[in-house]
Amino acid sequence: MSEFETTNKKVVLVTGSSTGFGRLTAETLARRGYCVFASMRNVDGKNSGAATELLELARTEDLDLHVVELDVTDDTSVESAVHAIVSEAGRIDVAVNNAGGGGMGPAESFTVEQVIQQFDQNYIGPHRVSKAVLPYMRRQKSGLIVNVTSTAGKISMPFMGHYAASKHALEALSEAYSFELADQNVDVVIVEPGAFPTPIVNKMVQPEDAEVAAGYAPSMDILQKFGEGMGEMLSGPDADDPQVVADAITALVEMPAGERPLRTVAGRVFTAPVVDVEDDPYAVRQRELLTGIGAGRMIRSGVPIG
Repeated sequence: MSEFETTNKKVVLVTGSSTGFGRLTAETLARRGYCVFASMRNVDGKNSGAATELLELARTEDLDLHVVELDVTDDTSVESAVHAIVSEAGRIDVAVNNAGGGGMGPAESFTVEQVIQQFDQNYIGPHRVSKAVLPYMRRQKSGLIVNVTSTAGKISMPFMGHYAASKHALEALSEAYSFELADQNVDVVIVEPGAFPTPIVNKMVQPEDAEVAAGYAPSMDILQKFGEGMGEMLSGPDADDPQVVADAITALVEMPAGERPLRTVAGRVFTAPVVDVEDDPYAVRQRELLTGIGAGRMIRSGVPIG
């Protein structure tokens, strides 16, 4: 049997599947009949409980759902995981780059090492995964990469500068990939969640340079009020259900190739200012630029860029 004939199902890799959007996406796609590899760090350590729960779900519901060790900040881990998936399933059709993390505090008070770690998770990590899966997708002449960014990837906010910068960077990379892979029949799309009650909210990294942070004391009441308001919003009855994001990703997976929008905004909280329209000035200028340099064919027919 050849490399790409092992299964007739679409094979999906979802990173950061221990909790939140990744966990829900893996479960949703598996229930929709896909062969899903839910990846996470420390499968035998701190995430062993999540791994066990997913495998038990697969057993009780007879799902084609598997767990794989994958750390998006480690080259060898990513390459080994993708190789294992292709060896077992015979192909890889979709990669959902969901794994990531955030930090909250004055931008100046984060150490260089902390900023590097943030970008390693949120920008270089998705590139590592994409670089590992794309050779298979290009050989198949089909594939989909879904990059989960944030509405912060379009509009920056105070005290979330490095998080926003890393998501801005992933947005830019996603656009470039989407153009470059158009001739390869590989789609690259972006999902921009607003604010949702997921574990990432309680895992926000704090700046390590306390002395610098102390110098921002006159502004810290804004951060405190922001945090309190966000907490109330995300714990109240009107909070968005994280399943909305999993459903948005699933809808993109199930759309015909070449017809998927580049960006999908998910949720109601902190999303209104970034909802794109086809005549958005940025998108119009981008179309003009690509056409002007002779790259107009990279614009998929009928699909808004912005």
